[in-house]
Amino acid sequence: MHETSEQKYLKGAMILASASIIVKMIGVVYKIPLFNILDAAGLGAFQVTYNVFALILAISTAGVPAALSRLVSSARAQGNTKLVRRYFSVALPAFTAIGIIAMLAMFLFANELSLILNNSLAAPGIRVMAPSALFACIIAVYRGYTQGMENMIPTAMSQVVEVVSKLLFGIAVALILTGLNYESNIVSAGAITGVTIGLGLCVPLMAWYSRKINQALPSESDESETPDRTGVFTKIFKVSLPISLSASFMAIMVLIDNSIVLGRLQSALGFTEFEASELLGFYALGLTVYNLTPAVVVSISISIIPAIAAAIAKRNSNEAGVIMQSSVKLVNLIAMPASVGIIVLASPLLIALYNESKQLAVTMLMILGAASFFVCLQFITTSILQANGYERVSLVTFPVGAALKIAIAYILSGNPDFGIIASPIGTLACFLLISLLNIIFIKARVKDKPKLSKVFVMPLFCSLIMAGAVYAINEIFFIGLGIISAGRLAAIIYLGLTIIIGIFIYAALVIFTRTITIDDIKLVPKGEKIAKFLQIR
Repeated sequence: MHETSEQKYLKGAMILASASIIVKMIGVVYKIPLFNILDAAGLGAFQVTYNVFALILAISTAGVPAALSRLVSSARAQGNTKLVRRYFSVALPAFTAIGIIAMLAMFLFANELSLILNNSLAAPGIRVMAPSALFACIIAVYRGYTQGMENMIPTAMSQVVEVVSKLLFGIAVALILTGLNYESNIVSAGAITGVTIGLGLCVPLMAWYSRKINQALPSESDESETPDRTGVFTKIFKVSLPISLSASFMAIMVLIDNSIVLGRLQSALGFTEFEASELLGFYALGLTVYNLTPAVVVSISISIIPAIAAAIAKRNSNEAGVIMQSSVKLVNLIAMPASVGIIVLASPLLIALYNESKQLAVTMLMILGAASFFVCLQFITTSILQANGYERVSLVTFPVGAALKIAIAYILSGNPDFGIIASPIGTLACFLLISLLNIIFIKARVKDKPKLSKVFVMPLFCSLIMAGAVYAINEIFFIGLGIISAGRLAAIIYLGLTIIIGIFIYAALVIFTRTITIDDIKLVPKGEKIAKFLQIR
């Protein structure tokens, strides 16, 4: 029995969504042991270098694959095998050449780039990462080509290989260099080798998959016409450029923000470059915890787009409204307790994960805890807008949020009362503003819009009750009975037990108050079975 196009699409979407969740979770976990190896200054250098990598990744995994997959899919649907091959044969050498230029620029001008970013300690890491620019360009072409052939497995497999290699090789090299007593910025550069090796291993893997796909292509027709190679490249570039710019916007914003903050810490407040890098390292500690909840919520955001779009296509506006409302509530049910939990448990979290107890790091994690909720809310509201055909709204809301973040970074980072704390405050303000703008647009333009007041009140009520209980436990045991000074192992045991108690209290509250319904939980895989087990109606 042959699969329909819709079945293939949904199957491919599920493969990519599953791989994305695995990749994001491993990526978050990767930083926890790594950050225990590096000191604060090394963390700052790593953060700057990793932000450059995030920009390369955003560009390479969005624009070229999306453009090439669309063009290849269209040519394939028309039965034009010659044009399919032409797209690939033009794209691979062209973007390989672009990758070589980017690699040489990063390697030869690493010092200059690190100075622009106001952290010269990041220069060795940028050099080590230079080959990843080439590998990313090559992989982008292979991913676009295989996706255009309706085969999502190569992309999913390469993503998993990339992140697992990053985890294993990055930590191994960092440990070896630490044992040899290298300076922190060199150890940080060693950790980046995992990124380069991971992408390098993906190149032959993707080449092998592409060769298998090529062998299954029908023979070319002599009658089919194809544009010249320049025309093909121009077409790919025109389609990919706006997608790449949109996808890389947030990564560019983070680079600018870090550069401004590091520069202001040195010029306005008199910190040395090493001290400024240390402060950025404390901020990086909080980012790992802050990214955990969005890594989970992004899967919900991915899954609701086709569900809402399908309901709208069937002219079933009531069903679309129910899905939108349930999806926002489900995100609130996950993100709100996680956010208040991070705020309340910031100190034991940092001690348990990194053996770090400085008040500066605790304060920044508390602010990032609040920001994590609005990141999740931004994800789901952006997905609702995209599903309703308003995908261009983000081209307005994201720049506005970014401008606010950068303005806060510049103003507050030069104030001695704030300094590095300007970065998490800017992040909170940025995603709060984007979320509010998205909600305003949904209220104004989306038909059968979700009744948002209903999906915020009860999850917030349950989260605050849970937070109060956890806060009391924290005050009595962690602080009152001296666990805070009893060492890392005691903090880990305490944290684990407290989280379990908090989850139990919260779960009992949302079930007892009927905050969660069967419609909400259906959005989760195996949701009906979970609802039956928990007796949710």
